[in-house]
Amino acid sequence: MYFDFLIPRRPVSLQTRNRINLQAWKRYVQSEATKTWTGQAYSTGDFQLTLVYLYDRDPVDIDNIIKPIQDALVGIIYDDDLLITDVESHRRPLNGTFNLTQCPEPLFKGIISGTECVYVRVCTPRSLESYL
Repeated sequence: MYFDFLIPRRPVSLQTRNRINLQAWKRYVQSEATKTWTGQAYSTGDFQLTLVYLYDRDPVDIDNIIKPIQDALVGIIYDDDLLITDVESHRRPLNGTFNLTQCPEPLFKGIISGTECVYVRVCTPRSLESYL
């Protein structure tokens, strides 16, 4: 299983005091995911969530963007975020150097857009030994 998409907006931190803004962010993530996801939500299996946050200035803490995105995908990609067994999260400046030939199409589009965004991939996890 492999699914990826781009959230073309600055992420909202789990730590925000503005809970209304956090809920609006989750709805936005859901709307972006459903633009390309056509399958049913998985009720079994193990999945890896990979995020690449491209920022302009004053980035959001990378660990605080994971949970809202993970939660937003419940009922769309998977029935329960308990199915996420592995998480990778990366933060890079938009003005960084990238090998665009190695990027998946949604990430490529995010880089060339020049605006803050989050690339999201949900896939089958690698073996534990491949991380060691």
